[in-house]
Amino acid sequence: MGVDTSLKGTLHRRGLRMTPQRQLVLDAVRDLGHATPEQVCTKVQAVAPAVNITTVYRTLDLLEQLGVVQHAHLGHGAPTYSQHEHRHVHLVCHSCGKVDEAPTELLGAVSERTLSEMGFRLDATHVALSGTCADCLERNDPDAADDAGTPETPEGGP
Repeated sequence: MGVDTSLKGTLHRRGLRMTPQRQLVLDAVRDLGHATPEQVCTKVQAVAPAVNITTVYRTLDLLEQLGVVQHAHLGHGAPTYSQHEHRHVHLVCHSCGKVDEAPTELLGAVSERTLSEMGFRLDATHVALSGTCADCLERNDPDAADDAGTPETPEGGP
């Protein structure tokens, strides 16, 4: 990939240089979609073996400060990074580890309530919802997948 001219300009305005390492880290994040710093490092080291994990962490931190990438916590492990424009809610299956994406509008009502009732503006792009994916539901209980989105009626209910 070529040099990201918008990033180069942003760095230049801050008195920083566009280095090959910064470009490689950005390219890796773009190529991988969602990636931990370790995954980014592995991808970068395939091209530039001398780049170490510390450089990757520092570069990811800088790119996030510049608004080029964002991170999300998808579970107990390291955060994952994606391009800033990559805006969605993460759905993480705690059974198989699969990560799906859903539009941020999924949390629209929650976002409205947290703002109106608590004065808190929710960043839905930084949210990971844990649960069980359709494949795991089907594998573990074929009947449960059909009812996954339907709340059960208590006994004696309508």
